Amino acid sequence: MSRSWWLACAAFSLFSVLKASSLDTFVAAVYEHAVISPSDAALPVSPSKALALMNQNLDILEGAIVSAAKQGAHIIVTPEDGIYGIRFTRDTLYPYLEDIPDPQVNWIPCDNPNRFGSTPVQQRLSCLAKNNSIYVVANMGDKKTCNTSDLRCPADGRLQYNTDVVFDSQGKLVARYHKQNLFMGEEQFNAPTEAELVTFDTPFGKFGIFTCFDILFHDPAVTLVTQFQVDTILFPTAWMDVLPHLAAIEFHSAWAMGMGVNFLAANLHNPSRRMTGSGIYAPDSPRAFHYDRKTNEGKLLLAQLESHPRHSAVNWTSYASSVEAPPKENQEFRSAVFFDEFTFVELKGIAGNYTVCQNALCCHLSYRMLEKREDEVYAFGAFDGLHTVEGRYHLQICILLKCKSTSLHTCGSSVDTASTRFEMFSLSGTFGTQYVFPEVLLSEVKLAPGEFQVSSDGRLFSLKPTSGPVLTVSLFGRLYEKDCASNASSDFIARSLIILLIVTPIIHYLC
Repeated sequence: MSRSWWLACAAFSLFSVLKASSLDTFVAAVYEHAVISPSDAALPVSPSKALALMNQNLDILEGAIVSAAKQGAHIIVTPEDGIYGIRFTRDTLYPYLEDIPDPQVNWIPCDNPNRFGSTPVQQRLSCLAKNNSIYVVANMGDKKTCNTSDLRCPADGRLQYNTDVVFDSQGKLVARYHKQNLFMGEEQFNAPTEAELVTFDTPFGKFGIFTCFDILFHDPAVTLVTQFQVDTILFPTAWMDVLPHLAAIEFHSAWAMGMGVNFLAANLHNPSRRMTGSGIYAPDSPRAFHYDRKTNEGKLLLAQLESHPRHSAVNWTSYASSVEAPPKENQEFRSAVFFDEFTFVELKGIAGNYTVCQNALCCHLSYRMLEKREDEVYAFGAFDGLHTVEGRYHLQICILLKCKSTSLHTCGSSVDTASTRFEMFSLSGTFGTQYVFPEVLLSEVKLAPGEFQVSSDGRLFSLKPTSGPVLTVSLFGRLYEKDCASNASSDFIARSLIILLIVTPIIHYLC
């Protein structure tokens, strides 16, 4: 037989092996963890006490990992700060940190735990992955020494990073990500000089990873999808709800739909701080989600996802640009939504068509309620501007929301229950961006899978009457290129600083 024949056979055999090792679907798991924190994270502890506390959390995470693996999960995501908790200073966090090497070193900590010094947390995570044949995603702290003569080096001579790690089903460290967009109050950590774009390949798709507050910015979040074309995003988070448009399950499911990827979000569970909301989201619909402000228990979620989800492109301004605005019947008013001043109109009737504009954005709404209640007020609003409270990012938002009371000045305040169901709604806007995230949130902070869709011409519309009363229907747009705009007046900046001082205790733990 010829050499070419043998080569052909070998090539066919290799192709067959690769095909057999790739999966069209996989089972994902996320665990919402009620973390055990130090009694006072501002007090220093010894490394042994720090490890003892981390092992308490790892004992709980181990139970979730073992359970997920027994149920067939291929990968599990655990929360940001899930191994040691929150509220540390830079010095009090230090005993909890380990030196996490670049994954290129080809290291299985379970087999060789002392290769990079003392790494008991990495060893335990690696063994949990290896012994249960499951990818394990966790968040922990990384420490790196630096030369204080370098201007980028802190005075204490070390860099401390909020870090995600991924161990494959053999226990090998395959990904390490340092959080780029640190949230206010994360002074214990440093940000890398440039955003890290971390991906890794598996038999069930290409994965990217980032952390919590990163989701609101272009890098690394958007770049992972648009340039690196990942199939699935891994998202450890410590997210505090900000209603009406930034509840965890609401925004994270919308991001999956807007970006056309699978999204695995694992949140901390701390109801007293409004920290809850985890989910497994596909581009077309949530597959599993959890929101619980009544108990203090953790929650394991599992769901099956496509390894390579498909997503249709949307022209977010096409339909709205063709709509002829109806005559104004209601007087516009201004009210704040998370400290951004929206232009609103009140929904007066059981059905109607409205247009509201602010700056370059015009929003259009058609709706019909199943009943018009006298004890509830709904408003429809638009915002086009630079948000400047806990970060600087430019938004374009069209929103239908339930007001907290029958007084219009409460429209935009946080509210999580409603009584009005909608027979239909259709929402669109003249967005100046392709990055728009469609949100539908029902009473008691529940999602509405299968009850709405987005058309290729940029309409968010209902497929059937809502299964529950409506809290919010919105299109949340991000104009990343305008984030550094300096067009805010000095008066507005001054007011924002005052607001920031007032709300810091409230939003300190959002991310």
